[in-house]
Amino acid sequence: MQIVLLSGGSGKRLWPLSNDVRSKQFLTLFRAKDGSYESMVQRVYGQILEANPDAHVTIATGKSQVSAIRNQLGDRVNVCVEPCRRDTFPAIALAAAYLKDELGAGEEEPVVICPVDPYVDITYYETVARLAELTCKEGANLNLMGIEPTYPSEKYGYVIPESREAVSRVSAFKEKPDLETAKRYLEQGALWNAGVFGLQLGYLLKRCHELLSFTDYRDLLGKYETLEKISFDYAVVEKEPAIRVLRYNGSWKDVGTWNMMAEVMSDPVKGNVITDDTCQNTNVVNELDIPILCMGCRDMIIAASSDGILVSDKQQSSYMKPYVEKIDEEVRYAEKSWGTYTVIDAQSDALTIKVTLKAGNRMKYHSHRYRDEVWTVTYGRGRVIVDGEESRVSPGSVITLKAGQKHTLMADTDMNVIEVQMGQDITREDKIHHEEELLR
Repeated sequence: MQIVLLSGGSGKRLWPLSNDVRSKQFLTLFRAKDGSYESMVQRVYGQILEANPDAHVTIATGKSQVSAIRNQLGDRVNVCVEPCRRDTFPAIALAAAYLKDELGAGEEEPVVICPVDPYVDITYYETVARLAELTCKEGANLNLMGIEPTYPSEKYGYVIPESREAVSRVSAFKEKPDLETAKRYLEQGALWNAGVFGLQLGYLLKRCHELLSFTDYRDLLGKYETLEKISFDYAVVEKEPAIRVLRYNGSWKDVGTWNMMAEVMSDPVKGNVITDDTCQNTNVVNELDIPILCMGCRDMIIAASSDGILVSDKQQSSYMKPYVEKIDEEVRYAEKSWGTYTVIDAQSDALTIKVTLKAGNRMKYHSHRYRDEVWTVTYGRGRVIVDGEESRVSPGSVITLKAGQKHTLMADTDMNVIEVQMGQDITREDKIHHEEELLR
């Protein structure tokens, strides 16, 4: 069984912890079995393998999320990278071609496409396995998972089944309704459309070739920026006459806002936080090195990171997106495949960053056109390569890099480095990769 996880989205609704390169699925707010914190994507990946040890997982995502995926999951998953955003149908088409042409998956193999970020229990992925089994049975080209609604919601689309049996043919699809219409849908036995699709790879590729002109994965990748932005529901699902829906009546929550995230967070507070006895129904997440003291807070969300500070009533936090869009600031925290970086001071001609590298990892070999850098190792041991010359570094080592010099840092142990960037044009785009030279 092939499972494709769709990982998209930016970080507007869970600001300031999430940002343009750190979406909600990468926030470490959940307790793992060993007591440590894990993210949604780590939790989901663990649940998939617990329910289906033989499942092959591919994450379909944009370029900005690849580093965070590698940081949190390493090389355990395949990653199909979109060159740019083109909605769910092009993303799924690219993933289908990737499965066949890059991974060698057979056309009769079942594929289940899921969002990467539902808050569910293990029964959800056991149902995913049953959905994969349905793809091998005659009677439908496409199989969906429908969520048994717990209340009439205006936030979700609906699937109207022909019967109330566990597996039923689909009668109709309905867009997000008003409240009264949603109540009528529930009386008809309607299900929430969870965006989970089960189908055979051959059928999926056939539909993709009917709607897109491409020969294989590499060809489609090269044409990707020219593709029309269109959803998989509109391009494929709503036009397919032979569809079944499989009911799921277990736990399922969409945690797209702070108000919803607060309901599923493992702990009401995380980080350096002090609350007095009068605080009620308040969640606090602090990623800063300074303490937060909360007194008399009721029904509130408080979140602090290097990108900003949020203080909000829980209900009102669901409406923060247009206000966050007005904040025009560079991202100050990001996960990379090798570790993390955090901006600790920003001036017009200088940027100071705390860099952490995980043991056994390294930065890509690169240079900058317009800025000089000074690295100071504060913890750990490793090696630095500057213009092809390798040297060992340890706490107290200082490396001075001029604009144009090629460089990388390799961590033999976990490392902390303070990096000072100096120049009149300090941007993330000022980077030239020379990886091929290092691999010769």
